[in-house]
Amino acid sequence: MTEIAPLADIAADLTGGRTSGLRFLDDTGTLAVVLDVTGLAEPDRKPLEDKLRDALLARPGVSSVRVAMTAEKKALTIIAVGSGKGGVGKSTLAANLAVALRRRGVKVGLVDADIYGPSLPKLMSSEGVKPEAQGSKLAPVPNAYGVPMLSTGQIAAPGQAIAWRGPMAGKALEQLIDARWGDIDTLIVDLPPGTGDVQITMIRRHKPAGAVIVSTPQDLALIDAARAVSLFEQAEVPIIGLVENMAGYACPHCGEVSDPFGSGGAEAAAAAMGIDFLGRVPLAMGIRLASDGGVPPAAGTDPAGEPFHAVAAKVADWIEARKAS
Repeated sequence: MTEIAPLADIAADLTGGRTSGLRFLDDTGTLAVVLDVTGLAEPDRKPLEDKLRDALLARPGVSSVRVAMTAEKKALTIIAVGSGKGGVGKSTLAANLAVALRRRGVKVGLVDADIYGPSLPKLMSSEGVKPEAQGSKLAPVPNAYGVPMLSTGQIAAPGQAIAWRGPMAGKALEQLIDARWGDIDTLIVDLPPGTGDVQITMIRRHKPAGAVIVSTPQDLALIDAARAVSLFEQAEVPIIGLVENMAGYACPHCGEVSDPFGSGGAEAAAAAMGIDFLGRVPLAMGIRLASDGGVPPAAGTDPAGEPFHAVAAKVADWIEARKAS
């Protein structure tokens, strides 16, 4: 019978050391081999399997090859983006944070966990594109910005109310996060506002590595932001920092900056709570128009994207520091 050692060397060289357990199953030349596909994107696995099988079949004494593919379940770094109340621009921040991290080289995906009010499909120009099922799991929807994403807004009909009770919302969240993310290692999860069922389910089943809290500068929003911070702290989820959104409006005619929602409130609140302040995002017409058009400002070179890149830089530093420790 053909010796195993030369075949093992061929398989290892061909796959970069991803094979193991080579053995003949019978006297007719049926060869079994284990191929580790951990970290490979789904489209890359079958070509590697076929290449391995063809190379082994070309060797004398090998009549057929059975390849068993295995993969370790990769632990995703989950960054939750939350707020104490709605209307503070949380989803816009989540979308642009993901895009900005992608432009920094992070392998990032995006989950719209705002089950009842999904807005990321519009923000990421993915409306009307439904995710496909691969086996028992969903495959994230690609987009022009290199950030694959999943949202209930891609599953429900446009404009349809999503009237689900807590357990159904929790199951939906499970499907969105436990998807076929391929080589993605970081997930930005846009949570619904408040501190309800979805947040609790998220923390219990998929404990985030850290949380970014978004608030506008006025006192009412900051009171609710403090509640969101408290929820994560009680669950021992580190707070990466607080972002102040809609901070200042520059008049397009005279250039004078006004503060309809106040100024500096989130930075002062962050200092009072002992958490980091990640930066300010202004109330700007350019951000609104780009977002409504499905073009995250962080994807371009317009100055409107700069505040998001500044926040992303601090979040990226936090992620790297966590990995190093």
